[in-house]
Amino acid sequence: MNAAPKIVTLGCRLNTLESEVMREQLIKAGTPNAVVVNTCAVTAEAERQARQTIRRLARENPDARIIVTGCAAQLDPERFAKMAEVDRVVGNAEKLFAETLLGNGDDNDGDGSSICVSDISTIRETSGHLVSGLEGRARAFVMVQQGCDNTCTFCIIPTARGHNRAVALADIIAQVKKLERQGYNEIVLTGVDIAAYGDDIAEDVALSDIIETVLREVPDLARLRLSSLDPARIDKRVIELFATEPRLMGHVHLSLQAMDDMVLKRMKRRHNPELVLEVVGRLKTARPDMALGADIIAGFPTETDAMAENTIRGALQLGLDYFHVFPYSPRPGTPAEKMPQIDGATIKARAKKLRALGETQLKKRLEGMVGKIISVLVEKPGTARSECFAPIKLSTEQTPGEIVKVEIDGTSDGQLLGRVIL
Repeated sequence: MNAAPKIVTLGCRLNTLESEVMREQLIKAGTPNAVVVNTCAVTAEAERQARQTIRRLARENPDARIIVTGCAAQLDPERFAKMAEVDRVVGNAEKLFAETLLGNGDDNDGDGSSICVSDISTIRETSGHLVSGLEGRARAFVMVQQGCDNTCTFCIIPTARGHNRAVALADIIAQVKKLERQGYNEIVLTGVDIAAYGDDIAEDVALSDIIETVLREVPDLARLRLSSLDPARIDKRVIELFATEPRLMGHVHLSLQAMDDMVLKRMKRRHNPELVLEVVGRLKTARPDMALGADIIAGFPTETDAMAENTIRGALQLGLDYFHVFPYSPRPGTPAEKMPQIDGATIKARAKKLRALGETQLKKRLEGMVGKIISVLVEKPGTARSECFAPIKLSTEQTPGEIVKVEIDGTSDGQLLGRVIL
């Protein structure tokens, strides 16, 4: 078998999965001397980091061909093509096939760099690749949909990923079965907006149908986990499944962004604070030990001190355990870029306050688990994750991918200390 090519992944779980598709495609193509950078564009800072990474990789791999793809490449291919270090720029639709990822030099843009990027808004299909696994990862990701039809004022991702489009349920099941046979004990359903699954197809199907079908058709799968959910799209059936399906992990990460009504309206989010509180209340009734995480933007344009405090109070009301805080930065091409901006020092201070609250909330969650015996998925020989996604330092080295029983003896530096008992 050919050696694995070098692929550097920036950004989300979906990028991670797509990098594995590219890896397998390149191995079949003979693994050319190339370095692929799978970029992120969620913020302007993410794009800056992508350029920095490209330059570093070019220095470290002077003889390799540098191929840039992902969301940042999709949005501004010419900018990356003009970088002296870059040999080829490939769009999100083209990157999943070796022939378009590598190219043949016929689509040169005139300055020595090759560009292969199509209008992704016209794409109505999803990749049908079945990956064998994810290199170096204990859990596997399965894409259930691509793209997004929301119009959030801060977000450029719909432009980079295209319209919401579902993967056929049969293909999802086939991928889960393949990964389970490969020895994966935990599968994560992922995409751009997985709670919107099925909106683009005639059949009356939804995310709940995927969950039910996976758990029924793959009875030996130990754990099923969901990636980020839009709180406005968490329906009654999904909540019921948390109450009745112990193999569905009791951990929900919300695409929340704020808990102030006016900020949410200016973001053009589909939820308000009252709806989120109602949904979370129903989730915790269904699964009393439910762990909750959320994405939160600090310093959105026009956000006042009072609005920021509303988000803090709301986060406490929700009982969030995991805070993923994004200091707002203007994203070129989005409506929020044109709104009155907040000064950087204020944004930084608000992000710091949210992160400190997150550390306090996580500490409370972890301390409440001391003395319990729980099942954990080993991620690396000395570390693992609980069903509620709490990080655990193990007393002894274990085999990554295995599920073991541990007794929680204490906490340290934001993680649990677990003694393996089975």
